Amino acid sequence: MKRLAALLLAILFALDAGARDSDPSESIYRLDAHLVDQAGRAQGLDLYRGAPVLIAMFYGSCQATCPLIIDTLRSTERGLSPEQRARLRVLMISFDPDRDTPKALAQIAATRRIDTSRWALATADANTVRDIAALLDVQYRRLPSGEFSHSAVITVLSPRGEIVARSSKLGRADPLLLDAVR
Repeated sequence: MKRLAALLLAILFALDAGARDSDPSESIYRLDAHLVDQAGRAQGLDLYRGAPVLIAMFYGSCQATCPLIIDTLRSTERGLSPEQRARLRVLMISFDPDRDTPKALAQIAATRRIDTSRWALATADANTVRDIAALLDVQYRRLPSGEFSHSAVITVLSPRGEIVARSSKLGRADPLLLDAVR
């Protein structure tokens, strides 16, 4: 009898956890996150509330994966109609608040010719970065060299900040992301 009760309890917990994971009302915008963008403006994580958002994490001095993340975001934009592209916003949040100052982020935006009317490159304190990474299921670790080992995840947020799709595919637009944005 105790085993049956334990089994039923385990099933109920699993069902409850599954229901919470799939709850569409779960918005990452609930996180009280304070960002600073490439222009030095203080922003909330919800700065693009009301628009679909591609969100990714990176660090500016990365020479390998992070430039590819930017290229993949651009490729995803190109896969959309002009109307869909006009609605879309892109938010990139740095793992490296020490080096990725607003001035450094502005330099990256200029060098990479990033449209800052629709894209924001942002930094935050280390605790906020960890919280955002956890919400986005992004793993990262600072190496002794100062570089970062990290996963490459691009996430689509609904206009309300709900996670609707994720992809780790780099180099070209993932059809899953395109469908989610459309």
